Amino acid sequence: MTTRILLADDHALVRRGVRLILDAEPGLKVVAEAGDGAEALELARTCEPELAILDVAMPRMTGLQAARELSARHPELRILILTMYDNEQYFFEALKAGACGYVLKSVADRDLVEACRAAMRGEPFLYPGAVTALIRHYLDRARQGDTVSDRLLTSREEEVLKLIAESHSSKAIAEILVISVKTVERHRANLLHKLGMRDRLELTRYAIRVGLIEP
Repeated sequence: MTTRILLADDHALVRRGVRLILDAEPGLKVVAEAGDGAEALELARTCEPELAILDVAMPRMTGLQAARELSARHPELRILILTMYDNEQYFFEALKAGACGYVLKSVADRDLVEACRAAMRGEPFLYPGAVTALIRHYLDRARQGDTVSDRLLTSREEEVLKLIAESHSSKAIAEILVISVKTVERHRANLLHKLGMRDRLELTRYAIRVGLIEP
């Protein structure tokens, strides 16, 4: 299957170069180009991309702002940040915004395709300096006595996941947990986004793997 890609960068020359790299790869196709974050949001509604590649510094709306909006509006969309900035602050902000990868433009010809493949497998992609920053941040927090949680899901999300995996409908889950159907759907969208998954089947497999239900 071909992954539909939305590419956003305010430099046409950069977009052209990135498009050449991606379109030359089997299974990857740029279906829309945006010159800023606001345009990327508009195109995401119409071209139905599965992966968005966003520059950090763009006019009207930055890539980080666009990533936050895209994550909220399209939880199933995978997002990569492609930037010239080897900057820890931007890197951590990208993760908070919902990006699953951070790629430097200086090595895009080497890393970008691999990052795209990883994103579509539901795996993170980080350049070596970013991995070092993550480890240092974790150790600093631990040394300062901060609580470093290894839990990915909240208790409520685990409850919803278990019921989804047991084939309950959204309405049934809402009745069991005494919450609204809209809240159930929001939890479902958050689960898919957090876990990098696409549908109920993948959520069920994950629930079995982590012991929430028996196979």
